[in-house]
Amino acid sequence: MRNFFNFFTQEIAIDLGTANTLIIFNDDVIVDEPSIVAVNRNTNEVIAVGNRAMMMHEKTHQKIKTIRPLKDGVIADFEAAERMIQGLIDLIPNRRKMFRNMRMVVCIPSGITEVEKRAVFDSAEHVGSRETYLIHEPMAAALGIGLDVTEPIGNMIIDIGGGTTEIAVIALAGIVCDQSIRTAGDEFTIDIMNYMRRQHNLLIGERTAEQIKIHVGAALHELDNPPEDYAVNGRDLMTGIPKQIMVSYTEISHCLDKSVSKIEEAILKALESTPPELAADIYQTGLYLTGGGALLRGLDKRIAQKTKLPVHIADDPLRAVVRGTGIALKNIAKYSFLITHKNL
Repeated sequence: MRNFFNFFTQEIAIDLGTANTLIIFNDDVIVDEPSIVAVNRNTNEVIAVGNRAMMMHEKTHQKIKTIRPLKDGVIADFEAAERMIQGLIDLIPNRRKMFRNMRMVVCIPSGITEVEKRAVFDSAEHVGSRETYLIHEPMAAALGIGLDVTEPIGNMIIDIGGGTTEIAVIALAGIVCDQSIRTAGDEFTIDIMNYMRRQHNLLIGERTAEQIKIHVGAALHELDNPPEDYAVNGRDLMTGIPKQIMVSYTEISHCLDKSVSKIEEAILKALESTPPELAADIYQTGLYLTGGGALLRGLDKRIAQKTKLPVHIADDPLRAVVRGTGIALKNIAKYSFLITHKNL
């Protein structure tokens, strides 16, 4: 009888991120889209979600507004989050839409409050989830990069996402100590926007700052394989006329310096609170970097210089968390003690 009901239940793993939302369905990453929704201001109808909505971002007229429903890793706009999640789920091909029963595993920041957890549970319920599970991002990242989290061995995971940086020491299928700071990819983007305005009198938007971060973003002032200078278009604040300038990775590394230092401080703080036996393990295993921030050039070397420990970047850092969420979904019974459950 249980197997019969399982046939009508669709299983979905979601990495509900500030910058991007990824969904695993049938063991594959089916959806990888920006966490944004575009709505009609007059009728409040959803016009687009994900990539299509991102193309409209900061280019809209009075009748259209774009909303990023998540801020600092948690839901900031409840209604927009539900509509975005529903829109992204609808993008899944070959989904049995007549069967509304869904089992979901959603990953959340380790520093989330009970109120913020409730918002995630409610959003999942409103899009059709009948069984909802929550798993902390560092634990999901550890599963996603292939670590055996059940062993009595200490591993430190540093997940640098869009809204938060999650740092956790994991052993025996639990988080022993953690640090969650709201300095991550979005903060880097704001730093770049402010720098361009202050240093070059150039006004740029979020999307342009994001492209600068991708093309010439760096954590070190000197790189072994430096990227080419990047052409940036924006509005001159002195004349009001559009113009183009060239920026180098050295400039961007200086403007990101303070934010990267905050992440380093949080790592050191987490290491200070680590029990000595686990600290001994971490000396052997090193630190594991996941999330989009792990792709910042030279970040692994800078953290290694600061901590004097080996630093490993995951093979696919952007998808490590969602893959771990998918593993937890497939093995709910095995990892039941890792997740928070609500059966509706």
